[in-house]
Amino acid sequence: MFDMSWGEVLVIGGVALIVIGPKDLPKALRTVGQMTAKVRRMAGEFQSQFNEAMREAELEDIKKQVAGLNESVGYLNTTFDPVRTARDELKTAIESEPPKPSVLPPDPLIGPGAHSNPADPTDLPSVALPVVPVPPPEPSLPAPPAERPPAKSPAP
Repeated sequence: MFDMSWGEVLVIGGVALIVIGPKDLPKALRTVGQMTAKVRRMAGEFQSQFNEAMREAELEDIKKQVAGLNESVGYLNTTFDPVRTARDELKTAIESEPPKPSVLPPDPLIGPGAHSNPADPTDLPSVALPVVPVPPPEPSLPAPPAERPPAKSPAP
């Protein structure tokens, strides 16, 4: 605590023994111990109060920062609301009239004037297909001459 060595403590004890006397020394040491305990308690209370004040000051700073963040987030939330935007878009799409097509849509007929039922395979429309001429077959080439066996020479 006071950074005293054992030698210094012995010197102080010897001086106290001579000045106070052996009869009153235990009483004086008890009083010094009680005063030391009181000083330690007071120092501990001061330190805890100081730490609490620091925590409160830091807490106030944090509260101010959080309040600032809440204000900035509150500003962002009023300008960005995807649910409201989607609802407004759907509402305007429902309430507005559909655009008029410039060209009439094709009839649901498959062929000209045909009323067919797609579920019935026998009810197919008749469609005039163009006739494509088939090319004539290529003339066949004459077969190559067969090989003749070699002629036998007369025997001598």
